[in-house]
Order: sequence, then C-alpha cells, then structure tokens
Amino acid sequence: MKGIVFTEFLDLVEDKFGLEMLDNIINASDLESQGVYTSVGTYKFSEMLQLLRHLSANTGISIDDLLLVYAEHFFGVLEESYPGLLKTYKDPIEMLSSIENHIHVEVRKIYPDAELPTFEVLEKTDNSLIMIYKSSRAMHHFGLGLMNKTFEHFNSTASIVLEKIKEDGTEVKFIINKN
Repeated sequence: MKGIVFTEFLDLVEDKFGLEMLDNIINASDLESQGVYTSVGTYKFSEMLQLLRHLSANTGISIDDLLLVYAEHFFGVLEESYPGLLKTYKDPIEMLSSIENHIHVEVRKIYPDAELPTFEVLEKTDNSLIMIYKSSRAMHHFGLGLMNKTFEHFNSTASIVLEKIKEDGTEVKFIINKN
C-alpha cells in the first residue's frame, strides 16, 4: 500500500483525535515500519489494518465509519494535489464511471506499483451508475466516502447503496442514483 495512504491517515488521526491517540495506536500495533512512513514508500496493508483496528478500539468508532471519514479527508488531498484531474470531469457520474479506465491509469503513472481496487461498470445512465468493486483489502467504505465527496465536489447529491456480493467485503456492488 502506498505511503501517502499512511501519511494522510496519520495526519487525520492527529487532527481529529490528537497526538496522544496517534502515539497510542502506533505503539499498540506491531508495525514493521515502526510507524514511520514516507508518501512515496510502499508498506504492508496489514499495518493499515492494525492502525485502523486500534483506532476503532480506542474510539468506539467502527472501522467502516473510520474509513468513511478518512476517505473524505483523502478526497481533499486529491483536490489539492491533482486539481487538473478533477477538472477533466463535468459531472460526478462521468467521473465515477471512469475510475478504472482513466483515474487509476493516472494513479499508476505516479505510483506504478500501487495495488488498486477494480471497478467494473455494469450500467450507466446520465443519472445512475451501477459498479462492482473488487479488492482483497475490502476497503469499500473508503470507496463510498470518496464517492460521497465526488458528488459534493460537483455540488450534487446522490443515494448510494452498497450491497456486499461477498460477505467479507472483497466484492461489493455500488448502486448510485443522482438526486
């Protein structure tokens, strides 16, 4: 997993929960990296899972809800770091339907060894989108948070239904209807 995902997560934890909480979750985790990350480094997903589990245990907030909050934070990073990419799109449905064939292609140019989820578009209209998310990491709530922020970015709203195809969350259907 790319280091930027870790560095931004730690920034979020410090901002929302304080330095003491950040120290607590790092110290409670058995991290090969010792909790030291660079944005361009690559680290094991198991480290992110440990950090999320410890943050959840210490805050009483579910991992899914933490991932939603984190995704909203991360979207802000994307807006600031890659404004040209977002300006390519005029509509949230258009942007979300191009995750696999455009956005992830651009991400791989910056981070060639990034392990990204896949998004398969099953159905698309001007106001709706059905996609299948697949990832061994089961971070579908991170994807949901990014989708929510995408609609907000375009001053729009949507109802997004998440249906687990596989109970472990490694395959999920997103049913998106623009309001």
